[in-house]
Amino acid sequence: MTSVNPWIALPDGRPDPALPRRLRAAHEALVTRSERATPDAVRAVVWDSWRRSLAGGVDPDGSPPPVELLDDELLAYRAAHPLAAVLPVIRRLLVEDAEADRMVVAVTDADGRMLWVEGDAALRRRAETMHFVEGARWAEEVAGTNAPGTALALDHAVQIYGSEHYRRPVQSWSCSAAPVHHPVTGVLLGAIDVSGGDHMASPQVLTLVRATVAAVESELRWLHREDAGRPAPGPAARPVPRLAVLGRERARLVLPSGSAELSLRHSELLLLLAEAATGGGGRTAEQLAVELHAGEAAAVTVRAELSRLRRLVGAQLLGSRPYRLTGPLETDLDQVRRLLARGAVGPALERYPGALLPRSSAPGVVAARHRLSAALRQAVLAARRPELLLRFTRLPECRDDVAVWQACLDALPPGAPTRPAVAAHLHRLRRTPRGPLRLH
Repeated sequence: MTSVNPWIALPDGRPDPALPRRLRAAHEALVTRSERATPDAVRAVVWDSWRRSLAGGVDPDGSPPPVELLDDELLAYRAAHPLAAVLPVIRRLLVEDAEADRMVVAVTDADGRMLWVEGDAALRRRAETMHFVEGARWAEEVAGTNAPGTALALDHAVQIYGSEHYRRPVQSWSCSAAPVHHPVTGVLLGAIDVSGGDHMASPQVLTLVRATVAAVESELRWLHREDAGRPAPGPAARPVPRLAVLGRERARLVLPSGSAELSLRHSELLLLLAEAATGGGGRTAEQLAVELHAGEAAAVTVRAELSRLRRLVGAQLLGSRPYRLTGPLETDLDQVRRLLARGAVGPALERYPGALLPRSSAPGVVAARHRLSAALRQAVLAARRPELLLRFTRLPECRDDVAVWQACLDALPPGAPTRPAVAAHLHRLRRTPRGPLRLH
């Protein structure tokens, strides 16, 4: 009798109609511990992964996986990744037919971070709602049982069918993935995954993914031989300085030489110059004084503060006549705005820990704070997604926002466990006399 391959989800290519029900019952018994779980209903590779996910504290109904790489950081990281050189092979073997095959193709690094997510456009839009996007981390320890994450955890090709996923929001998907190694050093480089409907868990799909990995590793071997005769590359580009201003009373500046927490005044000045740089310009001392002081401007005080700030950050970042940034400076404010501009509301909210320099009363900072807060609020309300609204209500700026709490209550299904708490808070808000309305 032929033995069943334990790494294949659907040996016959299609699920038994009773399989999803058995899997859901076993999953519910395990995560709630309400009764003795029945691992006989679940493949051993999936059962073991479920137990690892449970032990690691993965919430089966919690927030989607974190987006760890964004914009320039993502582009720079994946451009330097070894799998970038073999992306044409993956595209030729998988992506070119992805729309016809109704699938999404993902390439991860060894930590489970998505470097490329391509394929069927409609499926990719659906996948975005669960953060199956470039830059998100789908390692098993943060995303639970899933094909790329479990393939990396076990260093073996594997399929995960629908309800075999540990997190319930992913259980409408099936996927096949296999790890990729450097053919010379043996180092784990990442994984190649295909995701879509039930057909992605058929034996033929896993064979296709493994064949693609073999072609990729063969190409890497060839490239290694070619590189052996080339001169060593020059030094890597220096990282771009970063300024963190969201949810912080004082900004944190990260330079190649180290990081420092700035004073509130220096935080305001550097932020205002970063905002000016987005328009390609700078500011005079008089202009900065107006943006810093609600009352009478004091340009001489601003010049003194800028002189001290310049000694701190260096002339390579801060110039004068007019005062301006002389090099790139990435801010977390910029990151959130770019995500909102792309319609990526979930990742934008994830990158928003709180208001911009909340202690600052500088007019220029207050205006930027209100613009970002209003843009994020509008995007979250328009999305009407309960998980986003719930996360938004946890921010201090939304504590008394009746419209946001009402939208959250409207979006939650009747049986949601968080619904009673939301309804109670909304009731208290409506009964408590309010002061002047806060403008967004």
